[in-house]
Amino acid sequence: MAEHKKVLILGAGLSTAPLIPYLSLHAKAAVTVASRTLSKAEELCSFERPADAGPTTAVQLDVSSADDLTRLEELVRDHNACISMLPYVHHPLLAEMALRHGKHFLTTSYVSDAMSALADRARERGVLLMNECGLDPGTDHMSAKRVIDQAHADGGKVVSFLSYCGGLPAPVDNNNPFGYKFSWAPRGVLLAGLNTARFYRDGEAIEVGGGTLFDHYSHDTVDHPIVEGLTFECYPNRDSTPYREIFNIPECKTLIRGTYRYAGWCRTVKKLTDLGLVDQTARVFDGKSTYAQLVLEGVGEHAKEATVREAVAKFCGLESDDDILNRMEWLGLFGDTPVDASITCNLDATCKLMMDRKEMQLGEGEQDMVVMKHTFVIEYADRRDTVTSTLVELGVKNGDTAMSRTVSTPVAIATRMLLEGKYTEVGLQRPIEKAIYAPILDELQQRGIMTFHEKVIKSEKL
Repeated sequence: MAEHKKVLILGAGLSTAPLIPYLSLHAKAAVTVASRTLSKAEELCSFERPADAGPTTAVQLDVSSADDLTRLEELVRDHNACISMLPYVHHPLLAEMALRHGKHFLTTSYVSDAMSALADRARERGVLLMNECGLDPGTDHMSAKRVIDQAHADGGKVVSFLSYCGGLPAPVDNNNPFGYKFSWAPRGVLLAGLNTARFYRDGEAIEVGGGTLFDHYSHDTVDHPIVEGLTFECYPNRDSTPYREIFNIPECKTLIRGTYRYAGWCRTVKKLTDLGLVDQTARVFDGKSTYAQLVLEGVGEHAKEATVREAVAKFCGLESDDDILNRMEWLGLFGDTPVDASITCNLDATCKLMMDRKEMQLGEGEQDMVVMKHTFVIEYADRRDTVTSTLVELGVKNGDTAMSRTVSTPVAIATRMLLEGKYTEVGLQRPIEKAIYAPILDELQQRGIMTFHEKVIKSEKL
C-alpha cells in the first residue's frame, strides 16, 4: 500500500469539521489536526472510516505561544501540505515556515499584503500559497470566473458585476427580530458597519466609510424556492476595486462585492452605532449600572424623555413604533439588567446581551443558510444580457452547518488535487483559473454540497 500523504490542519473551529473526513476518506491522507484545545481536535478526528482511509491525529498546539514554535516548525516540516483555518493574522508566520521547508500552504482567507510579499519566494521555492479558497472568498470567485471566462470566450464584455453573499439562519429558523444567529462572538459582525468599502459604480471609484457603511445598503431578491418572497439587504464589503484586475475585466464599469442580511439589519446596527453601543473605548462598569442607563448615555439632551424608548426614538429620529426600537427592547437595552462589571467597553456590553439570548444562537435541529448571487451585465456585438448565478444551501439538521461545508470543502478539494498532482501551479494563487475552479465546482455539485444556477434573466438587442 502506498504511503499516505500528510496534511497538517491548524485550527479546530466551527468551519474545520468537514475538512478532516474529506481528506481522510477521499484523499487517503494522514491528517494531523492541531488546536489550542486538544478536546476539539480529538472530537474532529473521531469518525467512522474504512480500513483504507487515512489516519487522523489530534495534537495540542498554540501557534501564538513562543513555547510551541519549535513544535509547530516540526509539524510543518513533517507534512506535505498545511491548511490554516486560523485567523489571517497568523498566516504570514505559517507561510514563512512552509517556505523554509518547501511545503505547500493553503487558506480560506483574503490575500494580505504580508502574504503578497511572499509571492516571489514561493515561486522560486516551487511552493504553492493558495489563498481565498473557501466560500467568500472562494467559490464566489470560482463561480464568477466561470461566467466571466465564458463571456469573454463568446466575445462578450462584462460591463457590470455585482456579487453578494451572506451566512444567515434558514428562513424556517429565523426566529429572532434581528434575523441573525451567532456561532461565535458578535464583535466582528457588529463592527462591520465601521469598515471602509471601495467599489466602482458607472466607472467612478467610490469609497464609503467613517461609520456610514450601513447608510449605503440596497435591497435584492434571490430566485430560489427556499427564499421565495424574501427581500435581503445588501451592503458593500471591503475593497472591491482590485478585482477588476484580478478577474481580468478592465471593461467593467460597475463592480461591487458585498454582504447579504435579512431586512432591518443595516438600519438597526447603524442606530446601535449612533448610540455609542458599538464603541470599543475602554471603560469601567461598576456592576450596578443598568443597560437602560448605558443607552441613556448616548442620547444627549433626549435623556429627559419619559421612557428610554422615547428618548432613543427622539435621538434616532424614529417613530415610536419603529421595528428598530422593538429589536432594541427585545434585546434588553431598555431594561434594568446591570452591565456585568467584567465588561470593559460598550461593544462588549452589547455583545453580552446578544450571546445571552438563546434565540440568537443556532439551536439543536436548526439550520443555517448560505445565500450567494452574482449579477452580470454582458455586452456582445448584437445584444446586452443580464445574467445571474445563484446559490442557496442549507445546513444539515444536527450536522454540519452550511457555512462549515461551503467554507472548508473547496480548500479540501484543492488540497486533494495538489497531493494527487492534478494541480501543479506554485507561488501565490487564488482559485480563479479554470484548471482549479472547474474541478472544484464540479465536485461540489456532484457531492450535493453547492450548486450554482446560471440564467439569462434579460436580453436586449443593441
